[in-house]
Amino acid sequence: MPEPLSFCMVTTFYPPYHFGGDAMHVYRLSNELARRGHRVTVVHSVDAYRVLRREEPNKDFPNEPGVVVVPVRLGRAAPVVSYLSGRPALNAKPLREVFEERFDVVHFHNVSLLGGPGVLAYGEGVKLYTLHEHWLVCPMHVLWKFNREPCTEPACLRCTLVFRRPPQLWRYTSLLARRLEEVDLFLSPSRFTLQAHRERGFTRPIRRLPYFLPTSAAQPPAGGFELGRKRPYFLFVGRLEKLKGVERLIDRFRGYPAADLLIAGDGEHEAELRRRARGLGNVRFLGRVHPSELSALYAGAVAVLVPSVGFEVFGIVILEGFAQRTPAIVHDLGALPEVVEESGGGIVYRSDDELLAALEELQNDPARRRELGDRGYEAWLRLWSEEPHLQGYFDAIEEARRLAEAT
Repeated sequence: MPEPLSFCMVTTFYPPYHFGGDAMHVYRLSNELARRGHRVTVVHSVDAYRVLRREEPNKDFPNEPGVVVVPVRLGRAAPVVSYLSGRPALNAKPLREVFEERFDVVHFHNVSLLGGPGVLAYGEGVKLYTLHEHWLVCPMHVLWKFNREPCTEPACLRCTLVFRRPPQLWRYTSLLARRLEEVDLFLSPSRFTLQAHRERGFTRPIRRLPYFLPTSAAQPPAGGFELGRKRPYFLFVGRLEKLKGVERLIDRFRGYPAADLLIAGDGEHEAELRRRARGLGNVRFLGRVHPSELSALYAGAVAVLVPSVGFEVFGIVILEGFAQRTPAIVHDLGALPEVVEESGGGIVYRSDDELLAALEELQNDPARRRELGDRGYEAWLRLWSEEPHLQGYFDAIEEARRLAEAT
């Protein structure tokens, strides 16, 4: 067990002011470190959440006693100015106050609306940065070109305008390159994301470190989510955005009445998806579901569906399904196939016909479903639970320390 260290997590979003994914990883990592005797300070932007969502979150996320959360609340202008300038700007004062303490490890996550690349100059000690998205090589974060297709040939300025966002002029200066030099080691959740950065000219040191899901996630569902039906169902969990590919699931289930499609999540594409599903009795929208209620949904599903048509960096929902011995059916794109292929816990599809075949196989062959679910569960414990992750995390800290000493 490493000697107790002090950590500072710098992130735009942190529960309950979050939208999933990266923020939940920061939450899980911070609390696992605190359980092991380390001190963790988390600084995040409440303002960024409020720019993107008007209503307040209605659920609490408890933290271990060793976690100190510093929410930045300066008004909705603060994240907008950081987005445009690439610097902490209005957030500079609270950030400077946090970094009056010297931390052993400063770990940057999604910092786009908290301080942009300028925040990477803050703090001392070992510096890490997790590539939760492709923001360092893509103004839209997600390598989703013109809001219609995966990006294989960048056209960043035109793409930004198609998304109706103001250009970030700092991207055409040396600011990003200079600030990247402040970070000792970058962490990539997948081989795909590491390679995607390399292909776009990213030259800083990167180490692969997949996400994790704590073993507590395997506890039997407590109470469960009221489904109100007994029919077999497949489950989608995630933000309702165009690149998630949910419309393709809806179209597939239009001709697949043998089971239901449950959609857990919300987002800017929700209204369009609901229109697309109008009149379909086997498609049900559940809205945003708290993580404490998701385990029952995963446990009862025939399989978790991950149909993304954009480049995901990992696919944490696959692990959430594995924790309940539920297999996954994933689109062959981005990092999604990595998890399924390493675990043997699911099926990778490339076409609508292959998706239909996968649905039928797992629904009609319970033994096959159990086999894949068990494989996924065992691989999750071996590869993606807290113990292997933290071993890799502290190995990364040591690597970053060596890299810092060598410069």
